[in-house]
Amino acid sequence: MKPETFIGIIGGGAAGFFAAITCAEANPACKVTIFERGKSVLEKVRVSGGGRCNVTHDCFDARELVKFYPRGQRELLGPFMQFGPEDTVAWFEARGVQLKTEADGRMFPTSDDSQTIVDCLTHAAQAAGVKVLTSTRVEKIEPLPDGRWRVGAQVFDKIMLATGSSTAAWDWLKDLGHNLVAPVPSLFTFNTKDTRLRELSGVSVPLARLSIPGTKLAAEGPLLVTHWGLSGPAVLRISAWGARELHEIGYKFPLEINFLQEKDPQAVSKILLEIKQENGKKMVAPNPLFNLPSRLWQRLVEASGIPSERRWADLGKADLQQLAAQLSRATFQITGKSTFKEEFVMAGGVSLKELNFKTFESRVCPNLHLAGEVIDIDAITGGFNFQAAWTGGYLAGLAMAE
Repeated sequence: MKPETFIGIIGGGAAGFFAAITCAEANPACKVTIFERGKSVLEKVRVSGGGRCNVTHDCFDARELVKFYPRGQRELLGPFMQFGPEDTVAWFEARGVQLKTEADGRMFPTSDDSQTIVDCLTHAAQAAGVKVLTSTRVEKIEPLPDGRWRVGAQVFDKIMLATGSSTAAWDWLKDLGHNLVAPVPSLFTFNTKDTRLRELSGVSVPLARLSIPGTKLAAEGPLLVTHWGLSGPAVLRISAWGARELHEIGYKFPLEINFLQEKDPQAVSKILLEIKQENGKKMVAPNPLFNLPSRLWQRLVEASGIPSERRWADLGKADLQQLAAQLSRATFQITGKSTFKEEFVMAGGVSLKELNFKTFESRVCPNLHLAGEVIDIDAITGGFNFQAAWTGGYLAGLAMAE
């Protein structure tokens, strides 16, 4: 009979639960305890994806998958080859939860209810004998001379921190000799008071190209106008890759939008000239082009200095150039940021150099494992942040079970 091994996991989120279940299932001699300071576990899982839980993404090629991670791209390649989205799908299906794939590649439970995922994880933990302590705040973790760890009044052979962006946990890690990359927000929306967007909340463009002049930051994707400014996948992507750069400039910068994706102003001017020649009698403002929403088209026409009653035949060369610029190179002054729903993500945490990515064990402190947002890894929206949590939790769980 194998001697008992005591495993302590601090943080009852996605990474913590996945590690606990994996460890307990791989080695029944492991006595696993999860410490969660909140009244309930898996809260981020519960609220994610608008309450549906975007479990993962159907990008099953690890080399393509890592491209969605602004931080951790190189380090996650090996781990994703060991446990990637395909493995996540199989893991949940083996426990009776079917996932479905949406048009953009995001994967959700077929129930469209995050509670399905929460129930699956809590039941699996219970079945594996994992002890879950809620409303239990850990004040300190202490390494012992024999390699074990003291957590409160208990002693564990190995521990894992899956505490998200907890500042208390980061203080513990600093005290233990870890270097931490200062946290800054990632995945946020842009605030602007530009009059062109006034009263356009809810209007969306299926595919736009965004760029920030003076930087290399650019992104493509759907764009959504909100009552505070701009959101949608294109904005979230550029915010993720620009998390540090935009933080340094106080989230105040010009944003250039091409509502027509690849077409440049010169090419658009030529198209507009052809339209003028073919539709001279038509009025410009009431007849939107390029599949743009009617209200947005009217605002861009107005911003070009073209009166609402003007016909195409009445437009001069300068009018066409102004309209082309509004359509394909419109500049909006961004004045701040807003949190993207409940899916708050931070860039920052334990330096990636200080982690063994085969086991997610600290290179600084033996028998200390780390996974989830406590390390300097983050991704764009689409199920990628959860996949990093499942992968890190799984590999850490296996390593702790040995």
